[in-house]
Amino acid sequence: MRRPAPDRLDPRARPLVDALARAFPDLGGAVTDAVEARRVLAAAPASRKAPPAVGTVVDRTVPGPPGAPEIPVRLYLPDPDRHPVELRPTAVFFHGGGYVLCGIDSHDATARALAARSGAVVVSVAYRLAPEHRFPAAVDDAYAALCWAVGESAVLGGDPNAVVVAGDSSGGGLAAAVALRARDAEGPAVALQVLLYPLLDAAQDTESYRENAHGYFLTAAHLRWFWRQYLGADGHSAHPYA
Repeated sequence: MRRPAPDRLDPRARPLVDALARAFPDLGGAVTDAVEARRVLAAAPASRKAPPAVGTVVDRTVPGPPGAPEIPVRLYLPDPDRHPVELRPTAVFFHGGGYVLCGIDSHDATARALAARSGAVVVSVAYRLAPEHRFPAAVDDAYAALCWAVGESAVLGGDPNAVVVAGDSSGGGLAAAVALRARDAEGPAVALQVLLYPLLDAAQDTESYRENAHGYFLTAAHLRWFWRQYLGADGHSAHPYA
């Protein structure tokens, strides 16, 4: 697999990125099948590091958008002894995976770390995946989960005035989309967005896109495939929530 030129990568970051490249399963030069990509990812060695400890973890479902199925979520409630406050921020977290891969299990450690280190109530959302459910299904699920989390904040011990949307990669894109939708619909007030290396733009013709087209575990070919699964047709969309 091609690598960026040595002078393009900070020497302090190289050991970490090399380790991630070794751990991340090779999906090939261009992904062609969602089921196979999920199988390869699921077969990758799991981390041996113990996940961060939190107070309580609960799996449940919450109401989905009108006409859609209920949405599985995983709740992470911080340890009250470590975070002794009456009301906590509520962070609604959306996992990455190109809108096609991963779920609340693959991002369990991330959600636990967010809850353990911030003291927030974390709601990790298993939104519907593409290509079985294309845009805007994921955005619809994400927004429904946000509305549920705000409506149930008193039960969860969360502060309805301190609601956070968070996500990594495509999940970061979903978090941003949900914040925009909440604004446009005059819905829940989002106090903060935590966007971890977010996927924010379906445009595939920028200079940085071309410069970083190859190397490590994510290529331009991969991204083009993910966008096609999510958006359909040519994988392009000017919709602000995409």
